Amino acid sequence: MTGIGPVEAGADTLLQPPLAAAPPVPAARRRTTAALAALAVTALCVPGLTEPRPPAEAPPPWPTQVVDFRYGGATPAPHGDGALSFAVLLSGEEGEPVTVEDITQPSIALSLTAEPEPPFTVRTSSTQKTIITVHVRDCGKVQRNAGLPFLDVTLRNKRAIQQQSFILGSSYPDDLTAALQQACPRNSP
Repeated sequence: MTGIGPVEAGADTLLQPPLAAAPPVPAARRRTTAALAALAVTALCVPGLTEPRPPAEAPPPWPTQVVDFRYGGATPAPHGDGALSFAVLLSGEEGEPVTVEDITQPSIALSLTAEPEPPFTVRTSSTQKTIITVHVRDCGKVQRNAGLPFLDVTLRNKRAIQQQSFILGSSYPDDLTAALQQACPRNSP
């Protein structure tokens, strides 16, 4: 074979008549067909479009939403030097356990200790009893009427760390005021 040109059919090749031309497809139908083809290719290529995804898991609740603080009443001071010892009942309501990171109070004239000492964990569907002892550091700066005293508590769970102020009800201010008046009589400096 020498020469340049297209390859021609051989002797045993059957000649077939040319195919009839197909009728033209309207432009709108071509666009719809192309869009459906592109969507089908995308659905096959993108994972998650062809199979259902599990529902997203809800985040755990905030720590302050699942712990309840209740005043448990005055108790004898364990060392005799505290202005007041009292019980706080911490109840875990639902979800994950919550860790009590810290318990403080805002007065510079007072300090407090807690037993058990933080950090400790409050379990779900259980009650943790904590004994808090308020110590008088400076009688000259102690308020004679406790008013609405509160405790600042730092709580932590899987979702967050939160600091919350808790007012423990009407008995706690009365007990604290009586204890402070006894620990710091009016004639003391």
